[in-house]
Amino acid sequence: MATKPGILTAWPWSPLGSFKYMILAPWAARGIHQFVSRGEGKRDLGLFLIFPFLLLRMIHNQVWMSVSRYRTAVGNNLIIDRGIEFEQVDRESNWDDQILLNGILFYLGHEVVPQGHRLPVWRTDGVVITVLLHSLVVEFLYYWLHRALHHHFLYSRYHSHHHSSIVTEPITSVIHPFAEHLSYFFLFAIPLYTTVVTGTASIVSLAGYIMYIDFMNNMGHCNFEVVPERLFTLFPPLKYLMYTPSFHSLHHTQFRTNYSLFMPLYDYIYGTADVSSDRLYKESLMREEDYPDVVHLTHLTTLESIYHLRLMFSSLASHPYSKVPYLTLMWPLTLGSILFTWLHDRCFILEKNTFGKLCLQTWVVPRFNVQYLLEWRRRAINEIIEEAILEADKKGVKVLSLGFRNQAKELNRNGELYLEKHSYKLRVNLVDGSSLAAAIVLNAIPKGTTQVLVRGNLNKVALAVARSLCEKGIQVAVAREADYEKLRGSLHGEHCESNCVLSKTNSPKVWVVGDGLTEEDQSKAREGTLFIPFSQFPPKHKRKDCVYYTTPAMIVPSSMKNVHSCENWLSRRVMSAWRVAGIVHALEGWSFNECGSTAAVLDIDKAWEASLIHGFRPLPAPAALGSLP
Repeated sequence: MATKPGILTAWPWSPLGSFKYMILAPWAARGIHQFVSRGEGKRDLGLFLIFPFLLLRMIHNQVWMSVSRYRTAVGNNLIIDRGIEFEQVDRESNWDDQILLNGILFYLGHEVVPQGHRLPVWRTDGVVITVLLHSLVVEFLYYWLHRALHHHFLYSRYHSHHHSSIVTEPITSVIHPFAEHLSYFFLFAIPLYTTVVTGTASIVSLAGYIMYIDFMNNMGHCNFEVVPERLFTLFPPLKYLMYTPSFHSLHHTQFRTNYSLFMPLYDYIYGTADVSSDRLYKESLMREEDYPDVVHLTHLTTLESIYHLRLMFSSLASHPYSKVPYLTLMWPLTLGSILFTWLHDRCFILEKNTFGKLCLQTWVVPRFNVQYLLEWRRRAINEIIEEAILEADKKGVKVLSLGFRNQAKELNRNGELYLEKHSYKLRVNLVDGSSLAAAIVLNAIPKGTTQVLVRGNLNKVALAVARSLCEKGIQVAVAREADYEKLRGSLHGEHCESNCVLSKTNSPKVWVVGDGLTEEDQSKAREGTLFIPFSQFPPKHKRKDCVYYTTPAMIVPSSMKNVHSCENWLSRRVMSAWRVAGIVHALEGWSFNECGSTAAVLDIDKAWEASLIHGFRPLPAPAALGSLP
């Protein structure tokens, strides 16, 4: 919101939430009906195309967002080396409101202006008139309107909402109060209305003009420079006819310069062009790709998880993963993503964060969880992971942490496969995060607990947790004989072995659980049982009378920047133990690998204390349903 919200600040359909799109339903249905029911010579193609055109604009904006977020994660040609936070994402989540407003006004305009019926596809004179009116009238009027919006009265009531975003993204361009958008629409409508009433309008001139505005708006609000210097060298006057992202970025940092819409000409005429515009433009073009200090290697989970990536829908990425009903309507795109993962065999950069002097990146293996479970796909996946490790080593990455199934024992023996193959030349340290994950599980177990039941497939973390509990004199029970033998084989000392028992009663009220925990297993738990996962994937919540902890994770310090997306099902500003472990490893300057299929892990207490020293905090325990006996 603006600092002092004025009249018509809020959008009138805000109370409708996601149902706001229903406003367009009657208009779209009418356009489709007339196109289908009328004969060849009586159809109004323009009316029919309004709704598909609105969808095209939304896709166009989303493409800009995806490209922009990828480029800012890579870091080349970056203009402002700062991040955005959840507050900005929330503020800009209604970017589609302006498209909805435009749709309503397009339909109303079609009703009240009869000259707009059955427009031709193309008219050259209409295109020329549109170009002239935009350059000589719209740009001039916008310049003075924009300067007026920076007067303290209007700025505090309206335009300050837009300027709340210092570091811009493409959709920042359309984040304005409702009243401000109305003024912009009537300004941009000058070429549209003029060509319609003079009979020179065409579908191409109207749609092309709106798409031009969208394109320039999106481009100008990118936080990376995209316009090549060669264009200005070949045609020097272009400097006054087309702005660049760095030119407009200065308006968001300096506020009182570079007011022009898309043509800097009027800033140069009236002396408001920022003197550092040319310098910032050249510096941005020279900005090279960022080389990270720490890389976290993850992968896609469910088929719909691709929409929750920060490169896709920011409104979904900024919240913990959950099932969204409308995504089922996007099955063609979902199938396309499956095809992409079958054909693409290189990791891609998902996210960049900064923590002090450390540059952090998250890379994604383009494979879904189900593909990791196919034995005949493991070799190909290992090759992708291996290539990512070698690329990270080449870029001078200090630490690479393996997330999710990228460290599975059946895939690569918790990363040991890569050490055996490349240990003689690898400078990057591989981390599987087992120590910190085990520490988080141990510290989640309530004090005073005397017995813990371990269920699910035992892995390196589970063995470390069980061994530590036994050493502390806490009885560890397992239900399967194979797990009992495996656990006893990892213990040393008579005292530890005596605390490991085989139990079929399921009586403990604290369960430490991993992958393989079935619905039948959960049904045997007592009321009020605490389920504390040691796995990277959370168990399915089948009991409403029990308490489920999240997978091992920690709250990140406020000094970590550019955190504006959630890591899968975790809450905001919460990162998995495996990701945090890599960051702590680099912060401590440890120069060894923490991975491998052996039960040995880094000192658990040392990993826990180091994470706390650097500002990471444990998650609060969920509300318990009952007290422990």
